[in-house]
Amino acid sequence: MRQNDMWQPVVLELRRSLFSEEMVCSMSSQLFHIPETKDLKGNAEMHESLVPASYHRVTASGSAHRLVNGEQQMSIVQTLISCIQNAQEKDRDVRNGLNIMRDAAPASYKPFIENIIRWQDNAERHLQNAKQYTMQITGTNAWQNSQPTY
Repeated sequence: MRQNDMWQPVVLELRRSLFSEEMVCSMSSQLFHIPETKDLKGNAEMHESLVPASYHRVTASGSAHRLVNGEQQMSIVQTLISCIQNAQEKDRDVRNGLNIMRDAAPASYKPFIENIIRWQDNAERHLQNAKQYTMQITGTNAWQNSQPTY
């Protein structure tokens, strides 16, 4: 195995997390365009965290791709770590917003929002998997104090 191949599981898990995040974004944004849910409590606030969570996933994924492709700068690894941590932090607020939305939704839309929550579960699970694979590669010391928020 080439040394940069060790990053492949991280890339795969981030890709899966991003796909799930795409579904969360698409479905929750759709609610803004349905008359019964256009002003659904929690949706606008949830998007305030969903947008940066998505940004951090995209940045983490790009960093992991660069590592697979042979780049080796420690600053890329630090960016990857920081973005995984920042995405997980934003995910907590996304989940809170989704729970508010589910509770406030008309009964006919609750199953739809529960489906969004399942996609969010997937996004979080795959991000956690990416974190675990990254920790196996970097060790836990690299994760200390490496979370600049941006």
